[in-house]
Amino acid sequence: MALTRTKKAELISSYTDALKNAKSAVYVKFKGLPVGQTLELRKSLFNEGLNYTVVKKTLWNRAVEAVGIKGDAPEIVEEMAVVYGNDLLAPARLSYEFSKTHKDTFAILGGIFDGQFKDQKSMMSIATIPPREVLLSQLAYLLKSPITKLAVGLSEVSKKK
Repeated sequence: MALTRTKKAELISSYTDALKNAKSAVYVKFKGLPVGQTLELRKSLFNEGLNYTVVKKTLWNRAVEAVGIKGDAPEIVEEMAVVYGNDLLAPARLSYEFSKTHKDTFAILGGIFDGQFKDQKSMMSIATIPPREVLLSQLAYLLKSPITKLAVGLSEVSKKK
C-alpha cells in the first residue's frame, strides 16, 4: 500500500528532526536479519542513547537536502536503516561491533559524520577508532615511557659506580 502525502510529510519531518539532533548517522544494510536479532540490536543501541530506524531512501534523501548536508551521498541500492545519535563515534562503533557477528545480514554502507557524507571505507575507519578512555590511557603511557626509561638508565649507571 502506498503512503499518503501526509504520511510522507510526517516521515520527512521526523527524519529531518533526527538529522538536526544527531552528530553522526551510519547507513546500514539489514536484509535477512531476523527479528530477534534486530530487537537485540535496538536494545543495545537504546542503552547507549542511540536510535535505529528503517528509512525510505527517497524520503531520507529529501530530509538530508532539507538539513543541508554537504558532499556526495553514498549510493545505496538496497534496503537501508540508519543508526544515529548525539555521540560522533558511538553509532559507527556499535554498528561495526554488531556487524562482526552478523556478517551476512548486517553491514555498514556509509553515513554522515560531522555534517558530511562518508563512504563505507571512511565509516569503517571511524568505527575502529578506540574509545576516549583507551586513547587517554595510550597517551598517558606514551608520556610516562621516556621518564621510566630514564629512571631505569640512571639506576643502572648508579649500580655500576
